[in-house]
Parts: sequence; structure tokens; C-alpha cells
Amino acid sequence: MIPNARPALTMWSEDEVAFRDAVRSFAESEIKPHVTEMDEQAKMKPEIVSKLFEMGLMGIESPEHFGGAGSSISMACIAIEELARIDGSVSVLCDVQNTLVTNAIIKWGNPGLQEKYLPRLAREWVGAYCLSESSSGSDAFALKTRAEKKDGKWVLNGNKLWITNGNEASFFIVFANIDASKGYKGITAFIVEKGFKGFTVGKKEDKLGIRASSTCELIFENCEVPEENVLGEIGKGYKIAIETLNEGRIGIGAQMVGIAQGAYEATLNYIKSREQFGKAIGQFQGVQFQLAQMRIELEASRLMVYNAARLKDAGEDFIESAAMAKYYSSKVAEKISSMAIDLFGGNGFTKEYPVEKFWRDAKIGQIYEGTSNMQLQTIAKIEMDRA
Repeated sequence: MIPNARPALTMWSEDEVAFRDAVRSFAESEIKPHVTEMDEQAKMKPEIVSKLFEMGLMGIESPEHFGGAGSSISMACIAIEELARIDGSVSVLCDVQNTLVTNAIIKWGNPGLQEKYLPRLAREWVGAYCLSESSSGSDAFALKTRAEKKDGKWVLNGNKLWITNGNEASFFIVFANIDASKGYKGITAFIVEKGFKGFTVGKKEDKLGIRASSTCELIFENCEVPEENVLGEIGKGYKIAIETLNEGRIGIGAQMVGIAQGAYEATLNYIKSREQFGKAIGQFQGVQFQLAQMRIELEASRLMVYNAARLKDAGEDFIESAAMAKYYSSKVAEKISSMAIDLFGGNGFTKEYPVEKFWRDAKIGQIYEGTSNMQLQTIAKIEMDRA
């Protein structure tokens, strides 16, 4: 443990500090021993997923009467950060579950859907959020998956790509267009269970980083979905997607802060013990200045993330703050983990030491849930509209 490597405790309430410490202890004892193996095998250990449920980390904002903690996105960010400090893959599994999947059901699900699915998502079912396709990345609404009403059911046809939690999930929020002539106004969100007829999980991607997190293709071939499994209103899927992703960006920001924190702590330990020219390299002023720069940018990114989370929890406008936090924290995570490799020297370039993995895990932060350019576009549009 690194003394004074964390922000002042006044940043959080006593309950939040206790929760943070509990998640940190869990991550250190239950996840850390398996990080290297999971990364090498590109596979999440099922027992870790089970323990996330046991810890109550998969339904943080879900109401208590549905088996969740009934808490806040700020609390979810604390969990996401602490998990990412140890492993970005476990962190993003928890992140998607809380900030995208569960939040969407809480906000858009009717009472029947909430009653049916929220208890399962809090206790046993991993969820996935299925928007991206080969032709719709940043242009999220260029999707080609179609839904057609037949014999009292919805029938889905198409493919989704780059879906996080694809292998582990039993529950999928799938966006499809019911009328291509209406453009984005035909997009509708559907709830698909893994066992539905016509649905299969396809190829798992072989990735640079967050390798234990499954990123998969999903295939819908006349997939039959019950009529009541429409999430929200027909033709309003675009609204669900936009608003959910706005919230999800705060979670990605927390993941990036956690990765940066992990790289920073590893570096601080290393420069105290690595000797060159007769003394620890941390005693050289040039190294100290780099360490200070890492610490400043880490703290700035953390404050941006939790500011966005607090705004969201307070019911205030948080969209620009979320975009800023996601943009900045992802840049900082890559920068700090890269600086860590530099300070580790040749050791940093090997898999024997942890910092190369932090760097690999950090890169995705500038891509998923809206690329850095899309965050800049969002920020600029808000500023232009405000002028």
C-alpha cells in the first residue's frame, strides 16, 4: 500500500471511504493473484464474476427491493476505479453492468421488465450493451440490424460487433431498426436473453489490452424476442442509447483513473528500490519531476470524473462534464502508464513487470463509449450552443 497516494478523504463521505476500502481489499486478495493468468489466457475466471455478485458490485444503483444496493453512480465509480487499479478487464465488466445495462433498465424499463430482470442482474446475470456494428461505430445510428413484427413477436436479424461481456452475459440490450426509412427514429431497444431462439455469440476478439474482458460478435438469425421485451418506447432507442452512453462515459473515466493509479503506484514503488549510479533513481530530480507530473494529472482526472458523477447524482446537467472527464482521463491513463514504462526502463518493456499491461489496458479508453474525437465534438457543440 502506498501512503498518501490517494486523494484527501474529505473528497468522500465515511460510507464511501469504507466502501472504497472494502473494494480495494477484495481486488487485492481475490483478483490480483489471477491478473497475469487471465491476461495471458484472454479469459475471465468465472469465480471472479461470481464474487463480484457476492460483493454486491453488480447492482450498485439497482433499488434494494430488487436485490441491489440502491446507491449512486459516484459509488459505482469508486468500485470501478478500485477494480481497474488491479485489473482493467474486471473493472469494465463491472462498469458495463452498472452504468449501461442496469441504469438503462432502471430508467427505461417498465415495471414488468424491472421486476423480471433487475433481481437477476443484481444477483447472477451479467449484462451486455449491444449497439456497435461493422458500419456503425462513431456513427452509432448507421446500424443495419433489423427488427420485424411477426406473429406477436419481434424477429431480429443482423450482427453486432465489439460487444463487451459477450461471453459472460445472459442478458443483452440490443438496438435494432424497425423501419429503415425513418432513420434513427426507427431504432428500438430490445431485451434479448442468451437462450432466445436465433441468437448466438460469435467470434471473440483477440485484443491488445483488457484481454480477459470478452469482446464478441453477436449474431441474430431470425431471433425471436417477446413483444413485451421492448425497452422503453418503440422508435425511441436512439434516445436510450444517447442518454445511457452519456452516463457510461463517467464509468469509463473511473476505469481510466484506476488504471492510471495502478501504474502510478507501481512506479512509485519501483523508483524507490531501483538503484543506478549508487542511489535509488527516485532520488534524481529529473525522475521526481516526472513523478510529480504523473501525480498532478492523475488527481486532475480523478476530480473531473467524480465531479461529473456528483452532477449526475444531483440531477444536474452532466453531459459536458462527462465528455471532458472521459476524454481527459483516457489521455492521462495512457500518458501515465507510458511514463511508467519509461521509468522502469528495460524492465518496463517486459511482462515480468505490471506497467506494460496498464499501458495496454489504457489505450481502449480513447476508443470505446465514444472516441476522443467524439468527446471533443460533444464539448465543442455544447460550447457553441451556449455562446
